[in-house]
Amino acid sequence: MVEPDVASGDRDGGSAQPEQTKPDQAQPDTVRRCGSIAIVGRPNVGKSTLLNALVGQKISITSRKAQTTRNRVTGIRTVADGAGGTQLVFVDTPGFQTRHGSALNRAMNRAVVGAIGGVDLVLFVVDAGSFTLADARVLSLLKGKTPVLLIANKLDRVHRKAELAAWLQRMPERYPFAELVPMSAKRPADVERLVAICAPYLPRQDWWYADGELTDRSEKFLASEVVREKLFRLTGDEIPYASAVIIDQFQEEPARGGGRFVRIAATILVERDGHKAIIVGHGGERLKEIGTQARLELEKLLGAKVFLELWVKVRSGWADDEARLRSLGYE
Repeated sequence: MVEPDVASGDRDGGSAQPEQTKPDQAQPDTVRRCGSIAIVGRPNVGKSTLLNALVGQKISITSRKAQTTRNRVTGIRTVADGAGGTQLVFVDTPGFQTRHGSALNRAMNRAVVGAIGGVDLVLFVVDAGSFTLADARVLSLLKGKTPVLLIANKLDRVHRKAELAAWLQRMPERYPFAELVPMSAKRPADVERLVAICAPYLPRQDWWYADGELTDRSEKFLASEVVREKLFRLTGDEIPYASAVIIDQFQEEPARGGGRFVRIAATILVERDGHKAIIVGHGGERLKEIGTQARLELEKLLGAKVFLELWVKVRSGWADDEARLRSLGYE
C-alpha cells in the first residue's frame, strides 16, 4: 500500500473552519470523555466495515450491494486510561438513497438526516481519490457547527501517490473539513489512528454505557441482520431490495450440558412469488444454504448453540407501505 505524503490533520491550512467546534487536546488521566459520532456517506463506501473495525466486532452487516444497512446501528468503543478515558459512540447510517423514492428509501434517508442532528462529530466517508455526485448529495446535508472529518477510505486500493495527494489538497474547497484522514478500514493501525483523532472532539462527560458494551442493539435485531446479510450475499441483484427479515421467535432455552441454546424462527418477506422461488431455490437448496451460513455466524456472535428456522412469505408492496415499514422497525 502506498501512503500519501499528507498529514491526517490539517488544522493550519485550507481546511480551517472557524465556525465549527475545535477539539480540546488537553486530556488528563482523570478526565472522561463521551460523545456520539455519525458515520455517513453514499452506499458502498465502507461505512459498515469501518464501524465494525472501530468497535472490534461485527455488529453491522456488509455486502457489496446497496441498501445493506437500512437502520441506524450503534457501535460503542471504550478506551480506558487510568481513571479517565474516552467512550466513542458510533452511529452507522444507511447509504443516502438518490435513485428511487420508495417509502423504504425515504425511511433510510430520514435515518441519515436524523443521525446527523445532535451528534458531536461526523465522519464523512468517501472512496479515497473519488468524489461523485452521490457524495456531493450527502455532503450537502452537513450543515451547522458540528465538525466533520473527511474519511478517505479504501486507501489500500490507491496506488498513485501524487494523484491522491493532489485530490486531498482540493477537498477543502468543497467543505471546511476539520481534518482529512486517508485510511483503510481494513488496516488496524489506521483504525486506531482514527480513534485517537476522534477522541479530542468529544465533550468531557461520564460514559453513557458500561465498559465492555459494544452496541445498544438487541440480539434479536442482530439476528435479523445476519439473516438479511446472507440473503444479500447468496441471491441476485434484484432480490435484496425487495426483501426484509422478521424475527418471529427468539427464545433462549436450557441447553444439554450447559451453555446457551437459542431457538430462532424468522420470516423472509418478499414482493413477488418469483422472488420467493429464487430464494427457496431448487429443492429448497438456496434457503437451506442461507440458513446454514446465518446459523454458523449467529453461533459465533451469540456464543450459543442456535436452532434457526426460516420461512419465505410474499407481501406485495411492503416496501412502499409506510405503516408496514414502521411495524418492521424502520423510522
